[in-house]
Amino acid sequence: MNILMFTFKVLTICGCWLPISWTSRYKRIIYHVYTISIIFLTNTFMLSQLMDIVFTVNNTDDFTDNFYVMLAMFVSCCKMFSLLKNRNNIAMLINILMEKPCKPIEHDEIEIRQKFDKFVQTNTLYYAILVELTCAFALTTSYFRDYRKQRLAFRAWLPFNYSSPMLFQIAFLHQFTSLIIGSILHIACDSLICGLLVHICSQIEILECHLRKVVNKPHFLRECVTQHIYISKFAFMVNQKFKLTITIQFIVSTLVVCFNLYQMTQTSMLSAKYIQIVLYMLCMLIQISFYCWYGNEVKLKSQQLISNAFEIEWFTLDHNMQKNLLMIMTRSTIPIQLSSALVIPMNLESFVGLLKTSYSAYNILQQMRD
Repeated sequence: MNILMFTFKVLTICGCWLPISWTSRYKRIIYHVYTISIIFLTNTFMLSQLMDIVFTVNNTDDFTDNFYVMLAMFVSCCKMFSLLKNRNNIAMLINILMEKPCKPIEHDEIEIRQKFDKFVQTNTLYYAILVELTCAFALTTSYFRDYRKQRLAFRAWLPFNYSSPMLFQIAFLHQFTSLIIGSILHIACDSLICGLLVHICSQIEILECHLRKVVNKPHFLRECVTQHIYISKFAFMVNQKFKLTITIQFIVSTLVVCFNLYQMTQTSMLSAKYIQIVLYMLCMLIQISFYCWYGNEVKLKSQQLISNAFEIEWFTLDHNMQKNLLMIMTRSTIPIQLSSALVIPMNLESFVGLLKTSYSAYNILQQMRD
């Protein structure tokens, strides 16, 4: 796997991508057992919080304490099922990027791909550091605040009495492990989808590089037409395969930002819980901004293709080549637009709209409480 290598390592850690070197039957069985264990941990943690809302919660403060964490775990479970379901589709998308006409051939094209792939790796690393620091802060403060008082890190309904030391330690370890795994699942899925969006931008830039060479290498133009068609199809496939995941992420992000705003107004600014909420809010905003930012970049890059095509020395080309170039430019008049639920466009306007919707929902929640 020559692209998104760091992302696929994260996918392997969270049980969603079998290592290529593990070809023996026994290693495959071990990894499948590992995957099932990950599914069990994340889903049981999410269900314990859901059951707490159903059976135990009886006021607004308890509900908000539970709900935002439950939503994050719910999305992580959805992302894992999406990744497992789309393993063949993910391999197919990567193969498209690795084969002609999308495969870079010349040195300058390879440099473009490496530049974008390094950009994805750097962003994924910084995002992973932020998410894991947030989890580490939450679990460390919980250890000193709750563990010594025989309280769980997060509200949960369990089908057994965990008052005994051994059962309490098992329950606390279950929450600790599940939260870490859930955070890694978020990193894996977000970095994969955003990485694919970045590589769409990479393909458009490689196409522009091809177009600048058609004057001296006329045979490139036919390849450019084919490559442009493949880029559009590739973007459509990415949107189709992950549309449910992106939709759930948008809905949950709106709810989480709303409930985090509410919690921040009810918590002292000097407390560890306030810092935890702020860090969690930051992670959520960065998470959804990635989708909107890179979706917006794909749209801008595809629109910019027309201007770059105009810069070519048209009059030196024969009539057929001019027709092929016009074909690319005509297609580019309709930019590549990725969307959530095939309705809400993934761009910066949608990100601002999400913030406004969250704030409106927060005001409604405040009025209900008052």
